Amino acid sequence: MQIKTAEFVISSARVDQCPQSPFPEYAFIGRSNVGKSSLINMLTNHSKLAKTSATPGKTLLINHFLVNKQWYLVDLPGYGFARRSKTETENLRKMITGYILMREQMANLFLLIDSRHKPQKNDLDFIEFLGNNEIPFSIVFTKADKLSRSSLNLNVKRYLQVLEEQWEVLPPYFITSAESKLGKEDILDYIEKINATLQNE
Repeated sequence: MQIKTAEFVISSARVDQCPQSPFPEYAFIGRSNVGKSSLINMLTNHSKLAKTSATPGKTLLINHFLVNKQWYLVDLPGYGFARRSKTETENLRKMITGYILMREQMANLFLLIDSRHKPQKNDLDFIEFLGNNEIPFSIVFTKADKLSRSSLNLNVKRYLQVLEEQWEVLPPYFITSAESKLGKEDILDYIEKINATLQNE
């Protein structure tokens, strides 16, 4: 898939404020500082489409970007940022779960995992939540350029082994680097295949 256009459309605080559109949506989510904005910018060939920041947890709304006038890329708030108040954390939880559980247009959720770290409890809990609610999702291992190839492969293998303890069939997964553009074509091809399937239904 070639990305020809990518434009910001709207930021929403609740799922009922999201665009009333038939276009399929592909949402991206992960723990704070997982490299989500950098990955979105890499996928869309746009250096400043999603705002990157040295401060974790900057995305506080549901952000819709229209790609090729055919589908939406949705940037969801990160989770697991310790410096939030209980009220703010709960509001973000409601926003995220509301979108994931109620947004009929969402065709797939891409869950971003930092490939440098061992499995984190909040990531594993989130994966369990997605499975329990039968949400279509894929795992995106980020920041692959920060590791040697052997360390990267070992970390991914260990992560998948943890998932295999609860999952009979593992979700699709991608290994990416915003710096080297690793995984870009794989993710875009995956989106293109889902779009084609939806059009044939």
